[in-house]
Amino acid sequence: MNIPSDLKYTHDHEWIRVEGNTGTIGVTDHAQKELNDIVFVDIDSGLSEITKGSQFGSLEAVKTVGELYAPCSGKVLEVNQALKDKPELINTDPYGEGWMIKIEIADMNEVNELMDSAAYTKHLGL
Repeated sequence: MNIPSDLKYTHDHEWIRVEGNTGTIGVTDHAQKELNDIVFVDIDSGLSEITKGSQFGSLEAVKTVGELYAPCSGKVLEVNQALKDKPELINTDPYGEGWMIKIEIADMNEVNELMDSAAYTKHLGL
């Protein structure tokens, strides 16, 4: 299982990559494997802000739906429009082309409260 060390993780299996005050958010390799074949991504293209812990979208797989929760609060800068036509990018490249949203992070302390790769590995029981 791929758990990059340069990311922070939530208990709900979202990740965030921080570059300056910008955060790129997606779901973990573990989450996409649990959902299996993702067929639809529901993130409002007009989404302007997210709040830590709140739902910002959902993933629809063949047999289930998974909710997406914000790892931290911030202003939405971009929603990955490629996922509308190619939701399978989440399955094939969850930490790359399968990213979901980019935000301007409102409070870096919220990011610091997230798990690092070692803590997330332990959370998964690996």
